[in-house]
Amino acid sequence: MKKIAYILLSLLIFSACEEKKSTETIEKSTEKPQKPNENNFGIVLHGGAGTILKENMSDSLEAAYKAKLTEAIQTGYAILEKGGTSLDAIEKTINVLEDSPLFNAGKGAVFTNDGKNELDASIMDGKTLNAGAVAGVTTVKNPINLARAVMEKSEHVMFARDGAEQFAKEQGIEMVDSSYFFTENRMKSLKRAQKREKVELDHDDKTAFYDPYIKDDKFGTVGCAALDKHGNLAAGTSTGGMTNKKWGRVGDAPIIGAGTYANNATCAVSSTGWGEYFIRGVIAYDISAMMEYGNKSLQESARKVIQEKLPKMGGNGGIIAIDHKGNVAMEFNTAGMYRASMNGDGELYIGIYANN
Repeated sequence: MKKIAYILLSLLIFSACEEKKSTETIEKSTEKPQKPNENNFGIVLHGGAGTILKENMSDSLEAAYKAKLTEAIQTGYAILEKGGTSLDAIEKTINVLEDSPLFNAGKGAVFTNDGKNELDASIMDGKTLNAGAVAGVTTVKNPINLARAVMEKSEHVMFARDGAEQFAKEQGIEMVDSSYFFTENRMKSLKRAQKREKVELDHDDKTAFYDPYIKDDKFGTVGCAALDKHGNLAAGTSTGGMTNKKWGRVGDAPIIGAGTYANNATCAVSSTGWGEYFIRGVIAYDISAMMEYGNKSLQESARKVIQEKLPKMGGNGGIIAIDHKGNVAMEFNTAGMYRASMNGDGELYIGIYANN
């Protein structure tokens, strides 16, 4: 009897457990699947950092900068809002800035010592860690487009000068005559820089000649970083380089890890400033590394790198960045940085000076 009672009790317990499991399965199957956060996307850009002071800016010029920054950020935002990719968003955003003479990239590129415009650019996909870059091109209308073609249509990361231009032609990238890049303001800047250089050489005194208009001849770049609705990050940077540069000098803009970096695990970064120091400090990657290995936030990492590590080396400039959660950083140690951002809620921010 005891044996029969034990068997019956075991059957009752088993039956009850199966019923409970069946109920849980039904409840779980009727639960609504979690929807991704449709507002977890964003975009941020810069148009260069330097000694940008309110007192040196006319109302009309300030309005022109703000209008172009707004146009650029809204261009990329519209792509993201419709479910487009972060790569498309940053490329089109940078195109707007490259096509404007206001910024040192594309149409507004500065002149080299021998009166040429040599353009650099890079782009990186945070999902795959694939990247593309070009340096020293002179007839490519939008270098960021060529950088993307290098990333997607070649097995390489960087092309330079004649080879880059040949590849551009083969890929159907829009080409222009070098005269397209001529602007009177940039030519005046070159002449002032050369005048300063001559006086410094003649006097062996770097304080003998001072011109505030060319104080920032090592600065100027445009860049963008974005997070799309699919959770993918991307970053891109484009520049005309340094006014009066010689010997085929290349700065940080086309250097992956220095001027541009993107990794879905951490953030997407674009740099602007004195390129030599950004290269030495591997600034864009350093911010990502602090997040990945030090468990620091984007803002903590950006502040540490730009406000402490970079100045300690003797460099200055800034970065814009966005992390995999949509948090944005716009960190710089200069008097100003042209910058803009929009988040998933459509909130627009435009900044120029350090205190706005």
